[in-house]
Amino acid sequence: MTTTALPPPPVHIGRPAVRALGLLAVATGALESVVTPTLPLLQRELDMSPAEGALLSITLLVTGALVTPVAGRFGDRYGGKRVLIRLMAVVCAGGLVSSLAPNLPVLLLGQVLQGAMVGALPLSFILVRRHLPAREAKVAIGVVSGLFVGGAMAGTLSAGPVAEELSRHWMFALPTIAVAGGTLLVNRLMPRDPQDRPDDTGFDWPGLVLLSGTLVTLMLGLALAAGIVARPLVLGAFLVVLAAFATGWVAVERRAASPMVDLRLLARPAVWRSCLLTFVLCAGTGVAVHLVPQLLAVSGDGYGFGADATRIGLVLLPGAVAASLAGPLSGIGARRLGSRAVVTAGIVVMVTALTGLAAVHSELWHLAVGKALISLANGLCVTAMVAGTALSVDRGDTGIATSLVLVTRVVGYAVGVQLSGAILTAGTPPGSEVPAESAFTAGLVTAAVVTALSLPVARAMSRGVRE
Repeated sequence: MTTTALPPPPVHIGRPAVRALGLLAVATGALESVVTPTLPLLQRELDMSPAEGALLSITLLVTGALVTPVAGRFGDRYGGKRVLIRLMAVVCAGGLVSSLAPNLPVLLLGQVLQGAMVGALPLSFILVRRHLPAREAKVAIGVVSGLFVGGAMAGTLSAGPVAEELSRHWMFALPTIAVAGGTLLVNRLMPRDPQDRPDDTGFDWPGLVLLSGTLVTLMLGLALAAGIVARPLVLGAFLVVLAAFATGWVAVERRAASPMVDLRLLARPAVWRSCLLTFVLCAGTGVAVHLVPQLLAVSGDGYGFGADATRIGLVLLPGAVAASLAGPLSGIGARRLGSRAVVTAGIVVMVTALTGLAAVHSELWHLAVGKALISLANGLCVTAMVAGTALSVDRGDTGIATSLVLVTRVVGYAVGVQLSGAILTAGTPPGSEVPAESAFTAGLVTAAVVTALSLPVARAMSRGVRE
């Protein structure tokens, strides 16, 4: 008589291991955010055209959207720690290439490699889900998410001074050193991945290629939307390619023995509702992310502030702080009240803030408070939905399920930014380079209305979710 050996129970981790994941989240967030505030400096030093600057600004976004679901699926299959350590080695290589880059092509290569860092979040969620009880896992997911946002805030605020006082090379090198240190701590403090394998079927490489093509085409289309909307042939070609990739991916996944993304997973209410809500809320946030700095910088007829980059950063600082605190607060709130209550409260706060900003934006503190409330609401909602999704699926699907939510987050932001840009363009009088104040109001009202429409979906969130 033979017996089948059961896999050993997961080793519970303590606070030092969670702190190591948090430190890694801070470091990757900082490295992710250094390009945006220093783009004018990089354009000057590397003699880039505006089009090349736009390409640099979206490279990490595109590769991040591509890598995140792949990292999540590999983590589910081969172990979160094993994949995370290897992924961070790629990120460190990218940071080193970016810090030494003498020209734009080399810097683009570094950004492509750095884009792997976005996959660190679902891998961290896999580790938290495996090694912590459900109630503690919700808080830990919130802490890691909040620290990632906090790291992005630190990178945004420090990149300019570091680049100006030291050099552009150090603004990449310093966070890369922090990523390497955080990776070593995670490697030391996190238990080994289990040696058991959920199955021995081959990996879904066709599904990976088609999903990658779908995401890359979608992100490039969104990033370049302003330039291709006025060119029907180019727009049509983008749509045809996107439809071909998406259709082929669905057909392959339905037949694959071990699909990259089990389409039955997407059909679960907890997953599709989280993706839908994340898209809508991040689109609304993306509108504010784009419009508020523009409103601060513009010096129009009777409105605007003519603020420089430093002043804009100070006005936006409360929003960055609120976003970094939202993750832990969301985790605690979801544990005590449930994900639906946190998401509903976040939607109400965001709609109120967007509506308030549309009505009143004549003082700096109006913009500072409004942007802080929007950032807080977005962080509360997205973290609660990621945590709820992670706990609503089997442990073996944690990485891919949370990756889908995170990719939807990126797409939502991109759509919101493009929408706000289109509204400002349409609201700019002929012969003028300054949008009318009504364009800002229209953009914020549109974001508030779209966000409010998500409330019925949020009210049904708890169905099918195991708290």
